[in-house]
Amino acid sequence: MNDYRDELGRMLEGVLAETHALTFKNVFGAVGAYVDGNIFAVCGRFGTALRLSPEALASLFQEQGVESLRYFPKGHIKKEYAVLSKRLLDDGPRFRGLVDESITFVTGRRIEP
Repeated sequence: MNDYRDELGRMLEGVLAETHALTFKNVFGAVGAYVDGNIFAVCGRFGTALRLSPEALASLFQEQGVESLRYFPKGHIKKEYAVLSKRLLDDGPRFRGLVDESITFVTGRRIEP
């Protein structure tokens, strides 16, 4: 669990404004990142997923390598999440934009630069 927490923490370091209270909790064998008490990202053996609006998800699912989130291989699909491809995770500006969209979706307010 700590490996997932460390990995997710590293990815989000420098992306989130200090005005948000970031916490981590175990979620079905993965680690969830919460901002102001709202889960917006998860990291586990499946990769890293963000919670996004239906419009953002529709656009992302058209990209190669983006998948639906399942905590377990035969588990149900978490409909508000997309597991991001390595290409998206490695694209700093794009990843920051997706994190911003995710936080806006779960909190109703944008990240302040």
